[in-house]
Amino acid sequence: MNDSTSILFGMPEIAVADVERVADDQGRPGRLVHIERPEDWAACPDCGVVSTRVRQRRTTRPRDLPYGEEPIGVRWHKRQFACTETLCARKAFTESVAEIPPRARVTGRLCRAAARQVASGRSVAAVGREYRLGWPLVHRHFTAFADAVLLEPEPPEVLGIDETRRGRPTWIKNEVTGKWARTERFETNFVDLSGTGGLLGQAAGRTGQAVIDWLNERGTQWKSQVRIVAIDPAACYRTAIGQALPHAVIVVDHFHLVALANKALTAVRQRITREERGRRGRATDPEWVNRRRLLRSRERLSDKSFTRMWNGLIDHEPTGQILTAWIAKEELRVLLACAREQAPRSVISHRLFRFSAWCADSGIAELITLAQTIDAWWPETLAFITTGITNARTEGTNRLIKDAARVAFGFRNLINQRRRVRLACTHQTINPAA
Repeated sequence: MNDSTSILFGMPEIAVADVERVADDQGRPGRLVHIERPEDWAACPDCGVVSTRVRQRRTTRPRDLPYGEEPIGVRWHKRQFACTETLCARKAFTESVAEIPPRARVTGRLCRAAARQVASGRSVAAVGREYRLGWPLVHRHFTAFADAVLLEPEPPEVLGIDETRRGRPTWIKNEVTGKWARTERFETNFVDLSGTGGLLGQAAGRTGQAVIDWLNERGTQWKSQVRIVAIDPAACYRTAIGQALPHAVIVVDHFHLVALANKALTAVRQRITREERGRRGRATDPEWVNRRRLLRSRERLSDKSFTRMWNGLIDHEPTGQILTAWIAKEELRVLLACAREQAPRSVISHRLFRFSAWCADSGIAELITLAQTIDAWWPETLAFITTGITNARTEGTNRLIKDAARVAFGFRNLINQRRRVRLACTHQTINPAA
């Protein structure tokens, strides 16, 4: 098998006997490769005795990877040998190689290529159409590939927890009781924020018990290595982590804290519009025109844009509550900026007091609620300021999870979904051939 054609074909234990030009039914040009085993002997798969006695010859048409722009066909001319061992129950056997097992109609490298294509982010149906393979065959080989890659996750030092919506709810009837139950619509995701583990796993539901059960399944030694857990401001997750990982430091994601401030600002703006104008906001209202500027950070506003927003609200909003809420939002952002500035504890305390006092002195219910929320989550907020750890990678994983569901046009099987999603969110799939 040292000839150039066999080397180019690249299939172990196989030699290329001939290559010819052919045309399909529509007259398109193609190539036909004739292959065979160079050895004139084979060992019986049952007894292992080598035989050189050929009973008959057969030609099969295994489907192989495409080469170049023209279609290529494969004709394997293989032999059937007679077993020369009298005590062997098998009287005859057909030669085979690892890439083309007995009775196989598809080469192994074609199946591996299809599995890697699915692992790279394509749908099973699209890969099947390209390689002219059935959906069950492509999915079976993808499952084997994924199970070999996705090993038991290593414990991370920093763990991220968040939830994503799995899909539309469906109703399943219990055959025993006859009652209908709605399937769980949400999945809780566990992400490695300190290493390259990616998505470590998922649990059904977005409850504290789901978090506790998933962590307990990992074992005590696994849990003991988790030092920090980043979450959104969800009380159920905080309680669950306190029970399952009492030694871990909980960090709340600052993006969601700013989102709470923006939500409070929007609530104040909508309430003032209803009270002052007796209707919803319109395009002619200054507070409606500036609604997006209000949610934008001060440093991202040009001097002209900031002046237009400020003067418009000063002149047309007599209560001043909208600007008060905007200042509260900016004060919270200044407080959270201590993480980036690595400010000392005295500066953190001063900015916290300034934010809390501003909300309390305003007398605005939405701002008081915001200050109370920050106070309730202050240990976790302080942990963010001192460590600078965010849940951004978990949010990015959520996007990959949704992308995988869109590519697959949804999932019916929960096991298939979790396998596909975890592979899509694991760094090992950056190079699917690895």
